[in-house]
Amino acid sequence: MRVKKKVLLLGPAYPYRGGIADTQNYLAQNLSRLGHEVLVYTFKYQYPKLLFPGKTQYSSVPMPKGIDIKRKIHSINPINWIKISNEINHYDPDIVLFRYWTPFLAPCWICIAKRLSSKIKKIALVDNWIPHDKKPWDKTMNHLFGKTMDAFVTLSNAVAKEIMEDNSKTPIWSGFHPIADDLPKIISKADARKKLGWSKEKNIVLFFGLIRKYKGLDLLIEAFSKSPLKSSKTLLAIVGEPYEKKEKYVSLIHQLKLEDRIICDFNYADRELTRDVICAADVVAQTYRSATQSGVTPLAYYYQTPLLVSNLPGLKAPIEKDGTGVVTEKAPEKIANNLYEILQNNNLLFYQKNLSQTFKNYNWQHFCKSMLSFINSLHES
Repeated sequence: MRVKKKVLLLGPAYPYRGGIADTQNYLAQNLSRLGHEVLVYTFKYQYPKLLFPGKTQYSSVPMPKGIDIKRKIHSINPINWIKISNEINHYDPDIVLFRYWTPFLAPCWICIAKRLSSKIKKIALVDNWIPHDKKPWDKTMNHLFGKTMDAFVTLSNAVAKEIMEDNSKTPIWSGFHPIADDLPKIISKADARKKLGWSKEKNIVLFFGLIRKYKGLDLLIEAFSKSPLKSSKTLLAIVGEPYEKKEKYVSLIHQLKLEDRIICDFNYADRELTRDVICAADVVAQTYRSATQSGVTPLAYYYQTPLLVSNLPGLKAPIEKDGTGVVTEKAPEKIANNLYEILQNNNLLFYQKNLSQTFKNYNWQHFCKSMLSFINSLHES
């Protein structure tokens, strides 16, 4: 018989947008479906505008069904932190999951965690341990935050290894990045391209998601000026909102005379557009300079579009294990060669077949059951 738990999730959730908020919503929904009592505290104030590079922090889609979300947390107000910790103690959950992806949140989470009852299991769900944009105080903040947690859970083995180097005595569960089960249904490549007005005959490589320096979009653009891609008719589609100046990419495209080979849509993609562009693509390319995992990978898995990923532990692990694409070195010449290889018809069919057989291994119910099994195994304080 399943023991019902009271679980409180702290972190971004609806009405915030983005991969972390979306996965927080899915986590809450699936824990609820397993019969647990779930409450979500999200932010009423998350980032100062100066620290947020995008157009908006908020989602335009309807509120997700079946979860109780309250906007409670102020990320930089210590009085709010004390109030929140008192509310949590009154609610008396069995588990509090602290969503952690930036040391910016460490003071808030530390203050709340330190004031919670010792009966409550304090678990860090970590997306990133080493930030992409590093600051001198990151290691100290991570260390102080880690000391307040009873255990860590992650979405990749790469993140778990990073945490282990700083917190060797704290239990860590190395999970996986689940695939959402309520995404818009797959459509055919032909239908997707017709909707988008994209070429029906040419191969199309897709760069998808928020555009930041560490994601190596410049490497991918340069690859299209290298042989054998240079002489092919392959197109590159860039779909995503820039978190830096888009002009640097537009300038690079002009400089390399690739205007006729590259489609640019520098806007945040909603769920339907996400489906359309991934279904329309032959390959999703993640030529990242650094990464511990990516929310783009499970989207490509769901829509069964092969991947080209950089030779980084957190990115390549599922691709190598499942045979769902090609791993490349982070150099334009290597990227060009590997894209040419993956785009050969027999290779695409091979990777697509593997995707259709393996994507079901990454569902949210399995993730939630495994995570709770790990948490339940922890020694009582």
